[in-house]
Amino acid sequence: MIRILAALVARDLTLASRVGGSGMLSLVFFLMIVALVPFALGPDLNLLSRIGPAILWLSAVLATLIGLDRLFQADEEDGSLDLMTAAPMPLELVVLAKVIAHWITTGLPLALASPLFGLLVALDGTAMAATALTLLVGTPALTFVGAVGAALTASIRRGGLILAVLVLPLMIPTLIFGVSAAQSALGGTVPFATPLMILSGLSLIAALVGTFAAAAALRWSE
Repeated sequence: MIRILAALVARDLTLASRVGGSGMLSLVFFLMIVALVPFALGPDLNLLSRIGPAILWLSAVLATLIGLDRLFQADEEDGSLDLMTAAPMPLELVVLAKVIAHWITTGLPLALASPLFGLLVALDGTAMAATALTLLVGTPALTFVGAVGAALTASIRRGGLILAVLVLPLMIPTLIFGVSAAQSALGGTVPFATPLMILSGLSLIAALVGTFAAAAALRWSE
């Protein structure tokens, strides 16, 4: 099973490197939102540093949606998904591999780039490190939640808007605890580890529930 999972992840990473687009587009979209917000709020550095983690997290949530509608749709269109469904391996394994590959090309770069983008919202070193860690822990939850919507809209052409309407409300708990964890690192009554552990639990729950829910949605859409 591990070898099959690794082969499926490698396949999707290879396809992503050849086709390109969604991962870099997500990063550019992330940068655009983070760069535009200071212009809207004005030159108040104290205000920017206070709400900086929230800006980065909200930008990451929106950037995660980029390319998410193609997570299963491309394989649906060329018939690869039918072959994977008919194969003796569990469909849940296919879903897990595709979500991991999508996170590596989209969510992971967002988390790694967040310290650099944190300079645009006047974050100090501690806040940058805390926000980057929360994004690293929390973006898998966003991707797995999005995978369920992607599976439901896999057979719908141009289902990106429907996907966003479906999954954005489900991403709110991750957004809340991600921002709470990043803010607690800047000071407060709640220790940093508490919301971070809750965020880790949300990612684990999303990985479990999202994998089975997305596989069930793909079976239902056939």
